[in-house]
Amino acid sequence: MEFLFLPFLATPIWMWLVFITLVVGLLVLDLGVLHKTDHEIGVAESLKLSAMYITLGVAFAGFVWWQMTPAATAQYLTAFVVEKTLALDNIFVIALIFSFFAIPREYQHRVLFWGILGVIVLRGIMIGLGATIVANYGWVLYVFAVFLIFTGIKMLFVSEKSHDLAGNPLLKFLKKRMNVTDDLHGHDFFVKKANPETGKLTRYATPLFLALVLIEVADLVFAVDSVPAVFTITTDPFIVYTSNIFAILGLRALYFALAAILHRFAYLKYALSILLVFIGSKIFIADLMGWAKFPPAWSLGITFAILAAGIVVSVWKTRGEPAAPLVKPAE
Repeated sequence: MEFLFLPFLATPIWMWLVFITLVVGLLVLDLGVLHKTDHEIGVAESLKLSAMYITLGVAFAGFVWWQMTPAATAQYLTAFVVEKTLALDNIFVIALIFSFFAIPREYQHRVLFWGILGVIVLRGIMIGLGATIVANYGWVLYVFAVFLIFTGIKMLFVSEKSHDLAGNPLLKFLKKRMNVTDDLHGHDFFVKKANPETGKLTRYATPLFLALVLIEVADLVFAVDSVPAVFTITTDPFIVYTSNIFAILGLRALYFALAAILHRFAYLKYALSILLVFIGSKIFIADLMGWAKFPPAWSLGITFAILAAGIVVSVWKTRGEPAAPLVKPAE
């Protein structure tokens, strides 16, 4: 059993196994027990699931504190909060995709569940590559920092783009290269039906599969911001990966409650832009002050303060505003 104590990406293998076992157990509980049959997830169920995931995500910080250091714990919590907040825009895009394809609420959880599996694998690859690059080329952190500062400033002054899913190049490519049904077929991603030209049974993708692909690609796009942001908080792959996955697990669960009130977070983007600038600036501030790194406890406190201010302003400014439809379903 000595191999369990061997380091993998600077962390003992047994700690990775604990995390992976916990995540697999949660996914089995989610699909195999709580959502064994398709049903519409209401706000109450969504909030309960999210509370469970957030509790586990925060509780995992206790495991980090037990096995690592208080500084690592503060870094984990900061990364967890940053990732969860940055992913709010992802929820908006997911809502647009579901609305565009007219995906019934009872099938949306199935798409999000399988999307999570893709996120776990793809984020793992991205973080593993990022950790390797940072370990060999430390100056890359400065590139990440400048990128985050630029992104944050851009968010302040550039208006949000409308999402034209009908003209999405990836969607056009998939429809051109694959047989795709016009209608849903229950919760199936693929079905076999007679080809109208040959009469032979042919495998067709359903709109549910197209929605899944677009959601996975959207997550990759958002990861371009969030992964560098977390690497400027900590370069420890274990903290980066675990905080990412726990944040995404909880946010997908909260989707069904947040989708109806996203308009109440209209001003949160300004807080996010300031947060990105702050995160990117930390490495330069630490150098100017002669610190080895920006104090993790300060980073966590400032992050909470920025986000809390953004949430309070958003809720106050949008009080009484009705929710607007995201997009009309495809005809």
